[in-house]
Amino acid sequence: MKFFAACLALLFAASGAALGSRHDIVEGNPASTVRVIIYEDLQSGRGAQFQQMLEQRLLPRYRTRVAFIHRDFVLGRHDWALQAAVAARWVWEQSNQLGVFVRREILAEHDSITSRSLKDWLIDYARRNNLDPKGIVDSLSDPRIGALVDQDQQAAAARGVTKVPTVYIGGQAFVENIIYDDLARAIDEALAK
Repeated sequence: MKFFAACLALLFAASGAALGSRHDIVEGNPASTVRVIIYEDLQSGRGAQFQQMLEQRLLPRYRTRVAFIHRDFVLGRHDWALQAAVAARWVWEQSNQLGVFVRREILAEHDSITSRSLKDWLIDYARRNNLDPKGIVDSLSDPRIGALVDQDQQAAAARGVTKVPTVYIGGQAFVENIIYDDLARAIDEALAK
């Protein structure tokens, strides 16, 4: 009986590890064993280009079969990306759907957002989406949410990430200038296993 209980506990632990953290920002099928890990900086032009590829080509093709997991990797030269990542995490905790949408909007508008305008942009986003404007602003100094973003940063550094976007499928990395056909081929290979 003890052996059975130990095997059951191991099975649940392994399945949870395979699916990722409960803090993961996931698009697509969160239960999929095929996981595409996306390290991104919300102030990145190349990140915005990848986001368009994700929305227009990858999600329509793989949404039901693949988990696309967003992770934050803020480049030091970007002056407001860390605050945007923290606020986006807060939005995710309020609504998973809005948590994805806020990331999309920030990336789409990254050229017009500045360190001075970010707070007003976030307040406007909160109001447009029936979120608490004070809550989104307060999130910027929330150490718990900041720690979640920092965990992503540390995991990225441990994997050797230095540029964004960096996308992992299994052990294969696609960095910065990502070509759709290469990424789709790797996803198809992972799905075939």
